[in-house]
Amino acid sequence: MMTPVTIIGAGLGGLTLARVLHVHGIAATVYEAEPAPDARRQGGLLDLHPHNGQAALKAAGLYEDFRKLVLPGREAYRVMDRAGNVLLDLPDDGTGERPEVPRGELRRLLLDSLPHGTVRWGRKVTAVRSLGAGRHRVDFADGSTAEADLLVGADGAWSRVRPLLSGATPEYFGVCSVETFLFDAETRHPASAAAVGDGSLFALAPGRGLLAHREGAGTLHTYAQLRKDQDWFTGLDAADAAALTARVAEEFDGWAPELTALVGESDTPPALRPIFSLPAGHHWDRTPGVTLLGDAAHLRPPNGEGANLAMQDGAELGRALAAHPGDREAALAAHERAMFARAAAVEADDDGFYTIMIDDHAPHSLLALMTGSERDA
Repeated sequence: MMTPVTIIGAGLGGLTLARVLHVHGIAATVYEAEPAPDARRQGGLLDLHPHNGQAALKAAGLYEDFRKLVLPGREAYRVMDRAGNVLLDLPDDGTGERPEVPRGELRRLLLDSLPHGTVRWGRKVTAVRSLGAGRHRVDFADGSTAEADLLVGADGAWSRVRPLLSGATPEYFGVCSVETFLFDAETRHPASAAAVGDGSLFALAPGRGLLAHREGAGTLHTYAQLRKDQDWFTGLDAADAAALTARVAEEFDGWAPELTALVGESDTPPALRPIFSLPAGHHWDRTPGVTLLGDAAHLRPPNGEGANLAMQDGAELGRALAAHPGDREAALAAHERAMFARAAAVEADDDGFYTIMIDDHAPHSLLALMTGSERDA
């Protein structure tokens, strides 16, 4: 028997959709390629915005539980140059509206709010095909299949569902990120811990930067950002941790030692993550029985909105389906109209934060953006 809603992807957007549907008494099944909830790290801290991420959790009936996950003091921001000079220091004064929570704990909150068995783990999608009349079949790598009356692709940048709706594919943005961790930093890396401070650090120079934030239990989580052509990393063996660490460390040669330690002394193998983006204004014509949300629909370079938008997409789609119990196509059409408008508004309001961080004027370009002053040429 088919579940009323079939969701591909157990990220924040897909789980928010499943939870809001559950709140409204609508069953859903979520298929996820990862073998278990803790199969990999779920990213670092996530700041949830009142009008989208937090609103989605209210629609899911999880807002009060979410507040228990907030790490106090993490809305502090610091900007440094490569020599370790502090150019801007904004402490967390408690008035911020975008609290930081561990992404993995937020995902766990959503998972625990669903009926047992809602998420089917270890189901990697290999193909999706139309069966006609708005129905679809999903094939999995383990040989199993699922038929869907209503199929939702919440499966991220490289969505297997997206080709049913659009021929668009993500393109390399010109920046790659290398993720590292330092554990027990107060004891083992006190200078780096002091440099990062209580919240987030932006240590920047033209073409490169270190974005670090303090997580719980003394963990420093860093993304080394590098403006590079695609051939810079296509020849790298991402599985060779020592070689990748050395290659990235070379890019920060001459930087203050408390900064270079963030990448050169990582307690985990570095993770290479090239940044990709879908074309601005990505959209599609209404196709019966299937839709997308989150990065599968509107993948953009990191701008602080991605996870928030995905959760809003999931919540609003759940509400639309609940509001149109006898007309799923009306629900999907309403969802897509609103989602396209939200994504377009974010794109129009995008100040190029990600690019500005490491442009040719860095770090002064970011300082100007954060303080409202004229950029120092």
